[in-house]
Amino acid sequence: MEKACIKTPLGVAKLEGDAKGLSSITVLDTDEETAEVIPEILEDAVYQLQEYFEGRRKSFSLTLNPEGTDFQKKVWKALQEIPYGKTVSYLKLSKTLGDVKAIRAVAAANGKNPLWIVVPCHRVIGSDGSLVGYAGGLHRKKWLLNHESPAKQQSLF
Repeated sequence: MEKACIKTPLGVAKLEGDAKGLSSITVLDTDEETAEVIPEILEDAVYQLQEYFEGRRKSFSLTLNPEGTDFQKKVWKALQEIPYGKTVSYLKLSKTLGDVKAIRAVAAANGKNPLWIVVPCHRVIGSDGSLVGYAGGLHRKKWLLNHESPAKQQSLF
């Protein structure tokens, strides 16, 4: 398993993967050292993440290999269908997956998403539009949704 840490506007991101694909991207609350040399197997993921943060990428084309249950993987696949700049509620996501009663299980699987940003769990919100539950911290979720917002707010000052 190869590993790299890169700086992002939201902190240091730790990427892990191998020849089978990218297995995890997590944001760290520590100032772990960033990699001087990125392992070749992770170069494309690093490049695509940098493009995302620069506002030049709206979707990712990476081979993913996260560890999880079949149900978690089904939820993570559904998350990848949420378009850039859009949000869905946990209830709507549950309906999309075919079981409105599975809302808690869907929310739990969403919280276990090991592929920060690439599998966009930040695009799932409460039914009332509130920013609820985000493993990376609500301040990061808010930043990501603002970053993807089609109507950028201009500063008056």
